[in-house]
Amino acid sequence: MRKIVLHPNKILTTPTKKVPYIDDEVIELLDDMYQVIKAKDAIGLAANQIGVSKSVIVIELDEESGLFEMINPEIVAKKGTSIDVEGCLSFPDIYGTVERSEEVTMRYVDREGYEMEVDATGYLARAFQHEMEHLRGELFTDNIIDFIKPENLDKYMEEHGYD
Repeated sequence: MRKIVLHPNKILTTPTKKVPYIDDEVIELLDDMYQVIKAKDAIGLAANQIGVSKSVIVIELDEESGLFEMINPEIVAKKGTSIDVEGCLSFPDIYGTVERSEEVTMRYVDREGYEMEVDATGYLARAFQHEMEHLRGELFTDNIIDFIKPENLDKYMEEHGYD
């Protein structure tokens, strides 16, 4: 399994490159990224978080929303705002509240080469925006409003209605 790139590492602050075409290497990257999020019990992953400077993200919030494998994704619309807690595989034990759009429309290419568009709200929209930041070489820690200590995370989640 590929290893997570931890901050500080230049690849995390360098914008990724567009994928010019889908080949076996890109398919393998998607498969590897999915393996990483399952093994780490994570929601999403950008390719540069495993050392690959390609515009690719993989997100699986839950079984209901399903798996999103996004090649060359872009946010084409945003609406509303919300503040919620986030963490990141590249920043172990760092959590904090971040303001994001409540709704987004994403456009991307799937592994079959089809252009797709999806509307997302709530935490799925948040996950898309978080991973898109990675592709732009931006860090979620730059947008944290309030840091939450790891030992206080469960209490925060309980107080804010998370299971």
